[in-house]
Amino acid sequence: GDYGCTFTYSAQGGTNEQWQMNVGVSEDSGLFSCSIWRPQGKSYLFFTQFKAEVKGAKIEYAMAYSQAAVGAQGDIPLKQEEFEITETAVSHREGKFRFELSKLTIVAKTPRDEL
Repeated sequence: GDYGCTFTYSAQGGTNEQWQMNVGVSEDSGLFSCSIWRPQGKSYLFFTQFKAEVKGAKIEYAMAYSQAAVGAQGDIPLKQEEFEITETAVSHREGKFRFELSKLTIVAKTPRDEL
């Protein structure tokens, strides 16, 4: 539809890692979500950079994780200084990012047509 999510990255290592991407729009079309993650939990890729961008919406909330939940283990978030969030993108922060990424979640607000 009117919304999109793009994930671009640069990484080294890892063999045949399976990743998933889900996009969704709330019933009232007020929120748009985008998640990128490795279902097996931790990724062994050495990420040198990453960026997730949304189109047609403004980011309300975003979080990046060094490890995705698996079994009894919960998600492990990146430190706040490792990544940055703008109105339309979430990306690594040069010199601060520690090269680990296993999950990225974005919730964005869609523009409302005022009556």
